[in-house]
Amino acid sequence: MGTFVVKGGRPLSGTIEPQGAKNEALQILCAVLLTAEPVEISNVPDIVDINKLLDILESLGVRIEKKGNNHYLFQADQVNLEYLKSDAFKTDGRKIRGSIMLIGPLLTRFGKGYIPRPGGDKIGRRRVDTHFEGLMKLGADFTYDRENHFYSVETDRLQGAYLLLDEASVTGTANLVMAAVLAKGTTTIYNAACEPYLQQLCGMLNRMGANISGIGSNRLTIEGVERLSGTSHRILPDMVEIGSWIGLAALTRSELTIKNVSWDDLGQIPNVFRKLGIQVERQEDDIYVPAHSDGYEVQSFIDGSIMTISDAPWPGFTPDLLSIVLVVATQARGSVLIHQKMFESRLFFVDKLIDMGAKIILCDPHRATVIGHDFKSSLKGTTMTSPDIRAGISLLIAALSAKGTSTIHNIEQIDRGYERIVERLQAIGADIKRVNTQ
Repeated sequence: MGTFVVKGGRPLSGTIEPQGAKNEALQILCAVLLTAEPVEISNVPDIVDINKLLDILESLGVRIEKKGNNHYLFQADQVNLEYLKSDAFKTDGRKIRGSIMLIGPLLTRFGKGYIPRPGGDKIGRRRVDTHFEGLMKLGADFTYDRENHFYSVETDRLQGAYLLLDEASVTGTANLVMAAVLAKGTTTIYNAACEPYLQQLCGMLNRMGANISGIGSNRLTIEGVERLSGTSHRILPDMVEIGSWIGLAALTRSELTIKNVSWDDLGQIPNVFRKLGIQVERQEDDIYVPAHSDGYEVQSFIDGSIMTISDAPWPGFTPDLLSIVLVVATQARGSVLIHQKMFESRLFFVDKLIDMGAKIILCDPHRATVIGHDFKSSLKGTTMTSPDIRAGISLLIAALSAKGTSTIHNIEQIDRGYERIVERLQAIGADIKRVNTQ
């Protein structure tokens, strides 16, 4: 087990560049199974969850050549389907939630797909009904082994269909798009997710020979093709990491430049931080956050009511950044209501912030009211445990702003989503070290 020891309360400065997007990489790596030809992918983040998926692909028989840092060549011309029924896969597949997106490509290309109930963050119920209901409408036979929590889908060939999704699930949409590209006939997916990462996946598939229209909207039309060819693809910068660094700069009152952020793909993120009073300046394709020496003040709505920040499907604000917004609000001037609509356990980490001296009222599992200190009272260093990726980085940001020394256990959760975080934070002046504990 690993632990971070953080001495907080010091301003940071310099530049930091975001890693490749974790959530896009999970989709793109699964898509290499759709063709026997080489697929070259760059800007792949070197993080635990992605490396676990790479191990699964390699065990499946996908040939993987590392061309350089964050740069790989894949060829799925010798896929070993027997691995899918092995005990090893039943263990490996449930280690990451993104493994669910293997099933669409496997089913449409090979006629069968198997997956154990996927794991991931413990942030509340994360059902997979959207995936399998859609696959069944495309003609898959579905079975679920309740004793072993193992899902199976099989088909002779998928048939295009009209799919009205009951939720705009990003992974569900990605899985169904990948399944539909080799199906016979036309598939329409309505209430589809339309995040930039899903747009990236569709663009890559079209370069491989797929026929997808409506990209960027919530209605996708896919004309099935007989085969796909190889391509090359570069993964976008991680918008959640970009939001994390904006929050870090604000809470530590640091002057930071975040490089190469792909501004046009950030959606509401800059605007939401501006609602907290944080200056977020565009400099070509970089974000500049000046040192907020006088603090930052939360805006009110036009009628004077308390600011509420909530998550919503794209182009709404991503739920992955609500934890960051919450911790940043602890030192704002004013109050804000954080409304996490999607996951009922994601706000439970606020008890650690309360221990550090934050003024937070957890109204219910989905809502928390934050009364900002306006930097008149510092958060205090403490010992805490990271419960999941996003809460973990939020606690780390709190520790970097806090007075005194903080110890954060279970940092493997943070490693799942953030690449070389100690070295990158040290490079901008953070006093952080990693220690191994038994």
